[in-house]
Amino acid sequence: MMEEIVKLQHHVVMLQQQISPENSNPPPGKEQQAAGVGILLQIMMLVLSFVLGHVLRRHKVYYLPEASASLLIGLIVGGLANISNTESSIRTWFNFHEEFFFLFLLPPIIFQSGFSLAPKPFFSNFGAIVTFAIVGTFTASVVTGVLVYLGGLTFLMYRLPFVECLMFGALISATDPVTVLSIFQEFGTDMNLYALVFGESVLNDAMAISLYRTMASVQSHDSSGKNFFMVVIRFLETFVGSLSSGVGVGFISALLFKYAGLDVENLQNLECCLFVLFPYFSYMLAEGLGLSGIVSILFTGMVMKHYTFSNLSENSQRFVAAFFHLISSLAETFVFIYMGFDIAMEKHSWSHVGFIFFSIND
Repeated sequence: MMEEIVKLQHHVVMLQQQISPENSNPPPGKEQQAAGVGILLQIMMLVLSFVLGHVLRRHKVYYLPEASASLLIGLIVGGLANISNTESSIRTWFNFHEEFFFLFLLPPIIFQSGFSLAPKPFFSNFGAIVTFAIVGTFTASVVTGVLVYLGGLTFLMYRLPFVECLMFGALISATDPVTVLSIFQEFGTDMNLYALVFGESVLNDAMAISLYRTMASVQSHDSSGKNFFMVVIRFLETFVGSLSSGVGVGFISALLFKYAGLDVENLQNLECCLFVLFPYFSYMLAEGLGLSGIVSILFTGMVMKHYTFSNLSENSQRFVAAFFHLISSLAETFVFIYMGFDIAMEKHSWSHVGFIFFSIND
């Protein structure tokens, strides 16, 4: 009997060695091939998204926004990859990584939003825009979070902790008026109305992200709804500090380009490099200080467009404007493809459908 037990243990050890992670890792050549296939698939989806977006704009198809089209492409390709049992080494190139999103994809999108704002209509309506973006988004987040929490208490949906309900409210309170703005441009709507809608949408993104991260910080410290006013104070500290950091970096860049004498022909390369680095400096400075890099880089973009941009040479102005538009378009399209692919590849639970319908009705 003991001999049989020893033999059985020996077989178990052998099986564990065969399926251990050290032996299951593919060889370096295989990993490189998987990386190439994954990146090639991402590039193909980006090309398809831009072509489809051009077709939608050309034929004035407003019921399918470009963001939704990119998301749909990611869903379709992800579904096909899931059905075909794609290798795990290829799937890892599409796994959502929070650091990659917040450090590489989101900053150029937010900076371009602030950099592309028309200064005169925006600042003439700045009070209304800030009111809609900050007070409106905060109110919508709190109201949505409270309704979701009450829905859980009354057993209409899955019950969540109060802080998580507020986090969910912050997530869905930000709006993306791409389709509305394209219709405004088509019909030549008043610039003040355009500035109100666009400016509010730009600021509410930063507001919602900052509010969400504040709630996440509260949750990690096991805080509850009883110190709600401390949450508000912490958020205001983060928002005001981030705004001050972004504006400060923007003015420093303006002074540098005004008095450093970089707008000469043989220094245009240095001029462009410094201009591109300042937004990321603002973002990383705020993150390093425990503030919101999103809010900081947004206001850096606004200040650099209004004050720094005019101190560049004409060639550098054309380059940086095209460069930031390019990388923000690539990053934004990739984010929606990323989301669609991840939705199709991940395993989801459909046991809380009531939560979905209740949230939509909110």
